[in-house]
Amino acid sequence: MKWVKIAIELPQEDFVKLIKLEGKKICLVKHQQKFYAMQNTCPHAGGILSGGWCKSGNIVCPIHRYEYNLETGKGAEGQRDYIDVYPVEEKADGIYVGLKEGLWERFFS
Repeated sequence: MKWVKIAIELPQEDFVKLIKLEGKKICLVKHQQKFYAMQNTCPHAGGILSGGWCKSGNIVCPIHRYEYNLETGKGAEGQRDYIDVYPVEEKADGIYVGLKEGLWERFFS
């Protein structure tokens, strides 16, 4: 796991926002003062999750209103799908997102 610091200024209030880390588009959410990171594309129809909103601890896709749990990535009942979620850590010097390292990176970086 590679921890990458978010190098942009983040709002104080809750938000849903697209960020780029290590060339990867990630949907970053601040909901009830806690940060969550997940894939930015909805697996159902390719909607952009960073264009959605939060509802009852879920991110809601703006296209067909599919919902995914912010912590587990599991789709709402009956959806039978999920999104990838990434661990987030708040440290004294900023917010970090944990990204999987590819095999090449682990051996040659």
